[in-house]
Amino acid sequence: MKAIYLENSYLMNFDAVVLEASCERIILDRTAFYPQSGGQPSDHGAIFRGDEEFKVLQVEPSDESIVLTLDHPGLNPGDRVHASLDWERRWRFMRSHTACHVLSAVIFQETGAKITGNQIEFSRSRVDFNLESFDKARMSEYVEKANRILGENRSVTTKIIPWAEALAIPDLVRLAMDVPDREEIRVVVVEGIDLQACGGTHVKSTGEVGRIKMIKAENKGKANRRVYFALED
Repeated sequence: MKAIYLENSYLMNFDAVVLEASCERIILDRTAFYPQSGGQPSDHGAIFRGDEEFKVLQVEPSDESIVLTLDHPGLNPGDRVHASLDWERRWRFMRSHTACHVLSAVIFQETGAKITGNQIEFSRSRVDFNLESFDKARMSEYVEKANRILGENRSVTTKIIPWAEALAIPDLVRLAMDVPDREEIRVVVVEGIDLQACGGTHVKSTGEVGRIKMIKAENKGKANRRVYFALED
């Protein structure tokens, strides 16, 4: 199974072959549908076999595969299908995920705080940090600094590097949790501000994100702070 979303986040349509099918759950030989993981919800969309449409309701990782849950059964192994993503949903998640990287990088630079959790949603997103204390006024300043960076239209690229090389890069993994060993790791680079291990989908430049606005900032326990933000449009 080939995860083609890792190579091209802008691919809205693709052709594939059904490898496995069990009731409403299928596995394709290649997919542009992003599986729910890393705080980013799964893509939605549709799969077509000729004129017959199967709506994609959920996408999940499973061992070395990606499983798609459809609205009804009917596909069989060997079927050749055409797939189409819900682009409005994907596009919004791409923008929000890139905004998470920029805002997190700003807060890390200003405070040294690492990420303890995050969740991207269609209407808003949140990022959690291991920070002893903060005030809302200071967080508003961080959001505005992130907006200035987003407005500079910096490039956003990805690359695959060996795990051993990744370990030698300071602050590459800013999660306050362990990251499992693997032969290679995918890195997202936001020009001049962020270099981070990540398997999510992103825009090509920060200017595509637009501006973000802080919804609220709150304490979630000892040294755990949470910031909610949303895209302005």
